[in-house]
Amino acid sequence: MTRREAVSAWLDQVWVRNGIIGVILVNAILLGMETSGTIMGFAGPLIVTLDRLCLGIFVIELSLKIYAQRARFFTQGWNVFDFIIVGIALVPGAQGLSVLRALRILRLLRVISVAPSLRRVVEGFITALPGMGSVFLLMGMIFYIASVMATKLFATSFPEWFGTLGLSAYSLFQIMTLESWSMGIVRPVMEVYPFAWLFFVPFIMVTTFAVVNLLVGLIVNSMQEAHSAEEVALTEAYRDEVLERLRTIEAELSQRHSAEERAK
Repeated sequence: MTRREAVSAWLDQVWVRNGIIGVILVNAILLGMETSGTIMGFAGPLIVTLDRLCLGIFVIELSLKIYAQRARFFTQGWNVFDFIIVGIALVPGAQGLSVLRALRILRLLRVISVAPSLRRVVEGFITALPGMGSVFLLMGMIFYIASVMATKLFATSFPEWFGTLGLSAYSLFQIMTLESWSMGIVRPVMEVYPFAWLFFVPFIMVTTFAVVNLLVGLIVNSMQEAHSAEEVALTEAYRDEVLERLRTIEAELSQRHSAEERAK
């Protein structure tokens, strides 16, 4: 085994992965503590030192991965993701770059790349994006039609909610999320327009109970497909490993048999 292979095998050990997850979680807690003036006044230097120590561990981990994998490191999406997250944390937090320093909390997202179960969820979500695009297009068409209708129907009496196309779209979005939709918007509108429910109820039925659930269904289906694909890949890998072992055993038996024949 070469040195690079040894480093790669060491990084793949369970205790190393769990240790990285632990450092990520501790670092996230430290970054939250940095937002408290009281805590920073009491233990600010210690927290900053521990934060830098965590960042140093992340840099060492990525450096070892790059050393072990060389150019293959940047061919894997999760490695590039980790590289960008840690790279953002190394940006100085001076002047206009202070916003990038605030993005250090994104290090917590590294848990996704380390934990297989979370990675499966994200992969399922990404797989669902093409289908979700069609649903979002449908949702946009529904919102545009409903916003035009709402503006023409209710703008005169309720300009604060439906005075413009943008206000109507925002009010309809609030109604779709069912946040204060009845007492906050629909019932006041119905006091002036008693038959307004003929517009709002079908809108809720179509958007909240149909289109949104369609999005959920797409994501769940994609996650199941990703899980099934991972199981198939693991099964094929196990099968290949078993076949390789059988070939090795067969070769050893053949050599032993040949040796015995020569001995006779």
